[in-house]
Amino acid sequence: MSLYPSLEDLKVDKVIKAQAQFAHTTSSMPAIAEGTYQPQAVDVGMPSSSLYPNLEDLGEYMGLRLNSDEVQRNMALVPVGDNQVAVPSGLGGVGAMVRPVTGSDVGIRRAEIRPGIREVILCKDQDSKVGLRLRAIDNGVFIQLVQANSPAALGGLRFGDQVLQINGQNCAGWSLDKAHKALKVAAEHRIELVVRDRPFQRTITMHKDSYGHVGFIFKSGKITSLVKDGSAARNGLLTDHYICEINGQNVIGLKDSQIKDVLSTSPTAMTITIMPKFIYEHMIKRMSSGLLRSAMDHSVPEV
Repeated sequence: MSLYPSLEDLKVDKVIKAQAQFAHTTSSMPAIAEGTYQPQAVDVGMPSSSLYPNLEDLGEYMGLRLNSDEVQRNMALVPVGDNQVAVPSGLGGVGAMVRPVTGSDVGIRRAEIRPGIREVILCKDQDSKVGLRLRAIDNGVFIQLVQANSPAALGGLRFGDQVLQINGQNCAGWSLDKAHKALKVAAEHRIELVVRDRPFQRTITMHKDSYGHVGFIFKSGKITSLVKDGSAARNGLLTDHYICEINGQNVIGLKDSQIKDVLSTSPTAMTITIMPKFIYEHMIKRMSSGLLRSAMDHSVPEV
């Protein structure tokens, strides 16, 4: 069964498949033999127009601006038996999703929360620091702050990542002091971390309408309300969640006006990373908004 980054991708793919199936069915119908009774045509329109709306109709319905040529570029048509099914050109992760609308948008790849665990090798800077602040939650150790231009930022660590091991030692059950001490006493030239990507967060891909809106309102970084039938509501965005990233770029600690600028300059397809209010507020406990704004790494990650 296919997976899609957004409801809009699912709807458009279903239309494409329905149209392809109808075209295949009509092209394979047997020719009418001479002398066979042929009923009079009625002015009810072809099934292709009544049963299977074109992409322009669907785009108007969902508030999008869809272009058939662009949709086709986003998809690769691979023959399967006697039919053709639209499948993505990439493999693995978000690349395995069917994306006729989202396409090769880089934001969804920057925001991807990968399953499994990974190893990160860090070294300390000239001040013998790695640029991390940690937080102990539910017997786990999580990253509370990644400082800009630090070894941790260069290593691809992000707010909310879970640290499973530090130099081969399991972190489960550690106190905050023990975790920070392990980093402090580690060798300067090699610190081995085993990390799980942001287990408390999830990503949602949405699409701007013809007015440039996705349909949610936020205050102090927290989503407060949704616009009925907007892309945000359609794709399952929830209130009482904080915006952590926009297209993979961390926005924690930024002013609302700065977050609005990031939203307004983002492409038509937009992926945001959110975290439930009660977890987020526990994660940033005892951290000032000034520190989050000035010290947090807000750079755009490379993919």
